[in-house]
Amino acid sequence: MKLTQAFSMAFKSMSQSKMRSFLTMLGIIIGVAAVIVLVSLVGGFSADLSSSFESMGTTNLSVMLMGRGDSTVMEPDEMMALKEQHSDLLSLCSPEVSVSATLKHGTASLSGVVTGGSEDYHLLSGYTLAQGRAVAYADLAARSKVAVIGSYVEQELFEGEQAVGQTLKINGDAYTVVGVFEETEDSSESSSDNVVIIPYTTAQRLGRSARITSYTLSAVSADKVEAAMELLESTLYEKTGNEDYYRVSSVSQMLDTVNELTGTLTLVLVGIAGISLLVGGIGIMNIMLVSVTERTREIGIRKSLGGKRRDILRQFVIEAAVTSAAGGLLGIVLGIGAAYLVGSLMDMTVVISGTAVLVAFSVSVGIGVLFGYSPAAKASRLNPIEALHYE
Repeated sequence: MKLTQAFSMAFKSMSQSKMRSFLTMLGIIIGVAAVIVLVSLVGGFSADLSSSFESMGTTNLSVMLMGRGDSTVMEPDEMMALKEQHSDLLSLCSPEVSVSATLKHGTASLSGVVTGGSEDYHLLSGYTLAQGRAVAYADLAARSKVAVIGSYVEQELFEGEQAVGQTLKINGDAYTVVGVFEETEDSSESSSDNVVIIPYTTAQRLGRSARITSYTLSAVSADKVEAAMELLESTLYEKTGNEDYYRVSSVSQMLDTVNELTGTLTLVLVGIAGISLLVGGIGIMNIMLVSVTERTREIGIRKSLGGKRRDILRQFVIEAAVTSAAGGLLGIVLGIGAAYLVGSLMDMTVVISGTAVLVAFSVSVGIGVLFGYSPAAKASRLNPIEALHYE
């Protein structure tokens, strides 16, 4: 029997019992669709995080101080002096103070987080000025009540007005807007455009915080990141005497950790979704066994007319493969559509992985062949005389 005949008979068998064929495919459809949806959403989430970290700068370093007492305090002047002394390793430095605040301009109001930083903060965070100026060293020394805002804050509070030079109230105190950053994303509430930066000296007073426990610095280049981290760690150990009192990390380290975690998460989710493919395979085997029983006389006639065992075996294996392949194709269509729908509803980025689609489809076909082989082998071993007398 030619392969074209075998495939033709397989399609004919599927068309004669459409509902049974669909139910047989259902496990495969769900499994393939689930794999594509999960991989696409996790891939999109990973891409968003990677983009966010990369926008911060791969040379950025983060320092967190967690101890108590004067011996565990690293004053801004000390950190700035360290940067100046080691200008061959460090180029930028900014303390960070975050304060929850209510922002108001006229009748418009907005709840958010105000960040206190130095004149380097906007450079470390990857912001570009669209209007006005950034926080200056003179603002730090004078504890000036000035603010630089993101495009989202400008749109929400100033509603088309020129924001630079206007008054912005932060927790009831009046600040002068001296600059506006360019839009970096989509100017949504959850984007990096929802930002207000003020001098860290002013933020300390606003948040009633005497200590600064967070710093962001930048190495002069990517190949100096490791040396810069070693410098910070050795300096902080000399200062605190305890490694538990501080943590130094780099953006590249955090990016590697995120990629590792999302990779593990993807494998776990795909493994769970893969159970549906196994269930689909079992369904194919059961239906094929029923089909062999129903077509016993047909098999007997074909054998009595000279049909060879390998032809019978190939016929039923191809039927199982065609059924699972059809289920795989439907699963791909359903999975891609569902991924974009879920992404749209949850405002998530969707990244369709061609590799995931190809692997899911290949596995679905492989499962069909694997689970279809046993019924096919049973059909090929039937005695033609007994098969002809089967009722």
